Amino acid sequence: MTERTFMAGFGGQGIISLGQLWVYCGMKEGLEVTFFPFYGAEKRGGIARASVVVSSEEIASPLVTSPDSCVVMSEDSLPICEGMARPGALILINSSLVKGRPARKDFRVVEVPCVELAEGIGDAKIANVVMMGALSEATGAVKLDHLEDVLKSFFPEAKHRYIPLNIRAIEAGARALR
Repeated sequence: MTERTFMAGFGGQGIISLGQLWVYCGMKEGLEVTFFPFYGAEKRGGIARASVVVSSEEIASPLVTSPDSCVVMSEDSLPICEGMARPGALILINSSLVKGRPARKDFRVVEVPCVELAEGIGDAKIANVVMMGALSEATGAVKLDHLEDVLKSFFPEAKHRYIPLNIRAIEAGARALR
């Protein structure tokens, strides 16, 4: 099993954190992983992208040029993902912010209202974590079995109080696809 995922949005949406959490969970599950972030110089609002590969086999390259799945968190990211995704790819769209849809019809498109789900849990800032739950449910590539352990190592101890909120966000994202 190899899943090549391209994640895209704008700075401040937690794209880089989403990619990091995804690979940390994959590592805890014994998978091979690569994480290749790319972001603009702006503090907020610039581009934010991550190429992420999780695999049961050795990974030859961290670059994702023909993704199996794409996470589209902002409107500007949709054409980028559509242009690079392989035929049959999964396109996960944050339907709270992205109103467009791919012009190509050879994708499996899944809409997830990430911001609304995150707000319903208590904080719109965790929309990226909602998307992680949806990505796990849709691909099955990372099961998130060790999520709490990963969150404890990811967040500094002063922020451990947010772990239950993040777990609820991931569960909400997965439920959105069931």
